Amino acid sequence: MRRRGTGRGAGLLVLGAVLLAGCGIRTTSVPVDAGAAPSRVPCSVPGAFSGTAGQGGLPLRVYLLCGAQLEPVERRSPLPEEKAAGDPVRTASALLALLAGEPSEEERRAGFGTAVKGPLTVGAGRKGDPAGTLRLSRQPEDLPPTALAQIVCTFAESAAGESAPGGSGGDSVVLGGPGPYQPRRYSCTGELKERPESAVPSAPAADGASAS
Repeated sequence: MRRRGTGRGAGLLVLGAVLLAGCGIRTTSVPVDAGAAPSRVPCSVPGAFSGTAGQGGLPLRVYLLCGAQLEPVERRSPLPEEKAAGDPVRTASALLALLAGEPSEEERRAGFGTAVKGPLTVGAGRKGDPAGTLRLSRQPEDLPPTALAQIVCTFAESAAGESAPGGSGGDSVVLGGPGPYQPRRYSCTGELKERPESAVPSAPAADGASAS
C-alpha cells in the first residue's frame, strides 16, 4: 500500500511538471529574490506648520529633500514678522537658518532631510549688483547641487526672490558669493524640484537698477 501511494505521488509530480511546461512556465530550483518592496514615505507633516509651531514667529515655507525630490514644508521662524516685512535680506537669513537646521522629529518621520549645512550666511548685494541681489558667504557654484537647489527654490518663492524689494517672489533669485564674481540669476523649475541633484539653471543677471 505504501509503495502504491509513493508511485501515485511521483506520477502526480511528473504530471504537474508537464502541465507547467505546457503553460510556458519554466520551473527552477533556484529561489528568486525580487528584492525588498520600495519604501514609501508620506512627505507630509501633520499640522499647519512644523519646527517652532505654536511658538509664534514668522510663518515661512522652505524646500526640503524627501523621496529624492524637493518638497515644501511650512515652518515658523523666531524672527518677528514686523522685522522681516519689506526686508528681503532678513527674510533670506531666516529662511537660510531654517534650511540649515536639523529636521524636526515629525519631519524625519515623514522622510524629510536637508543638504544645506552651515556655516552659511546671506547678505545684501554690493554696489553695482542688480537690485534684489543676495550674496552668500560661499560661492553658489561651490555648494552641493541639492543644497543650492533648496536655497534657490526657497528664496525664489519668498519675498527674498527676484521681485524683491517690495514683491512676492517668483521663480528665480539673483545670487552671488563672497568673491569678485558677478551674481547670476538662478531659476527654480519643475524639473529641478523633481531632480534637485542636477545643475541649477542659471543665467547672467539682467542689467537694471543697482544695489545701493
